[in-house]
Amino acid sequence: MNDIDKLCERNQAWADRVTDEDPEFFKRLSLQQTPDWFWIGCSDSRVPANQLMDLPPGEVFVHRNIANVVSPSDLNFLSVLQYAVEVLRVKHVIVCGHYGCGGIRASESDKDHGLIDNWLNHIRLVKRLHSEELEGLTGDKRFDRLCELNVVEQVRNVAHTTIVRNAWARGQGLLLHGVVYSLATGVLNRVVQRSSENDVQVFQV
Repeated sequence: MNDIDKLCERNQAWADRVTDEDPEFFKRLSLQQTPDWFWIGCSDSRVPANQLMDLPPGEVFVHRNIANVVSPSDLNFLSVLQYAVEVLRVKHVIVCGHYGCGGIRASESDKDHGLIDNWLNHIRLVKRLHSEELEGLTGDKRFDRLCELNVVEQVRNVAHTTIVRNAWARGQGLLLHGVVYSLATGVLNRVVQRSSENDVQVFQV
């Protein structure tokens, strides 16, 4: 039996287990999706949105990329955000970074990483914006703080999109959250929350 056969076997066992627990689950799921949560996370395989939030399929709409970057020129991301906000009418947008992020670490290096260096420039901009604070830190403390600051800035970028600004202008209830996930403990640490362009709450990590 090859790897894909094993994967399909595990899938069948999972589907059977879910159906045994809730015979109507997949029928309900196939009719519509009505998630309250839109997750913008890192592509890292150790940070699975549904699993670490302990939510079943259908509860979280997900977009992932290297280092959970929100780029105003990324049409893929903007399309997903628009669908989440205007069609699915999600109530919460979460930007989730994580300590130990390879993209964040790579942005700290002068080494040539090839194509990805163009993407990592978004994080290098965060470093420039917060250079004074970061210069006072070294080692893991600097690295972890950059992970947190990157989340803060990406939440700001979400808030500044026309999609979110228009949603707030028409009175749509939408909360933006910035969290950082600890691979070592499995815990989400809240960093920032926004309920409008000017209403910002910062949490001590």
